[in-house]
Amino acid sequence: MFYEEYLYLIALRQCNNLGNANLRKLTNNIGSAKQVWESTHKNLMAVDGIGKVRIKDIGNPEFIRMAEKELLHCEKHGISMVSLRESGYPKHLQNCDDAPVLLFYQGNLNVIQNTISIVGTRKLTSYGKTFIQEFLSELRGNPICTVSGLALGADTCAHEESLSTNIPTVAVLAQSLNSIYPAANKKLARQILENNGVLMTEYASFDGASKEYFLQRNRIIAGLSPHLVVVETAYGGGSVTTVNCANSYNRDVFALPGKITDIYSQGCNMLIAQNKAESIVNIKTLVQNLNLSLQPQLFTEEQKKQEINPAQKDHLKTLEIIRQSASVSLDEIAEKTAILHHKLLPILLDLELYGYIKCLSGRQYQII
Repeated sequence: MFYEEYLYLIALRQCNNLGNANLRKLTNNIGSAKQVWESTHKNLMAVDGIGKVRIKDIGNPEFIRMAEKELLHCEKHGISMVSLRESGYPKHLQNCDDAPVLLFYQGNLNVIQNTISIVGTRKLTSYGKTFIQEFLSELRGNPICTVSGLALGADTCAHEESLSTNIPTVAVLAQSLNSIYPAANKKLARQILENNGVLMTEYASFDGASKEYFLQRNRIIAGLSPHLVVVETAYGGGSVTTVNCANSYNRDVFALPGKITDIYSQGCNMLIAQNKAESIVNIKTLVQNLNLSLQPQLFTEEQKKQEINPAQKDHLKTLEIIRQSASVSLDEIAEKTAILHHKLLPILLDLELYGYIKCLSGRQYQII
């Protein structure tokens, strides 16, 4: 059953002017990929937004022949596939309108749960590398999975540090699985598979290479996770496009700030200033914002509660409001305390650092 679906999806993906969003629309309205392939142009154009230009290549027998060869290629090289409509398709990515209708992968797809995407510049500095090392070390032993793009710099560091801390990692490629790029990371790709990770792409072996594929790849990195961490990037870096995708998918985005004179911190500082990303204050607060369970030994009881000065009346008022609910949003706290947002945020940060509350995704707060 799935073999047939993969065959026709591969064929449909070769049609010019169609794309993932329109192909998703067609399969949702017509039925299976085979039914789309075999439908009349009249039936296809009855779908809202679908015109002659988009469907002119559907039914081309050459595309079926290429799809048959691709399936044989995948079988020979141990490449698996999963379609958008299968239960095994990554859940977070499945909810994105422009998600690939078909993914090619090697490795254990089941590890893609509790994911954190990490991106950054190819010219990673010691500042960014140290942050990634300390961040993933803090997460050691937790049931998470990291996602990145196998590029040099921040991506490579994220994958390598994940391996060193026994965290499964997913590498999303901007080309087919039979062509690892950059070549310097071929060994790293093997290690990812050997350590329960995943290599993934939307591109077949005949797709070749294109600069555009790297931008398309970035949307998958953003879509696979509810959280995106940007380590270092310059103005206009590729990470900025990943952030734009993450924002459009309503993901939580966090950026590592730096000196305004450091080229590879300027992009992060800009994202924070434009409210496209939250500033990473420290690793402990970041982990709390990711709403992940930590190893018990990471925080001692002595660290957990710092006494609030009775003169800090707004702190006490805010804490009392949060205590009254299982979780409460920033807007609700502001309304109930009558404290303006710009004054409330430092109070909430204090309460986090004091060990009384934690911040969940979507700026929800709860008592620890």
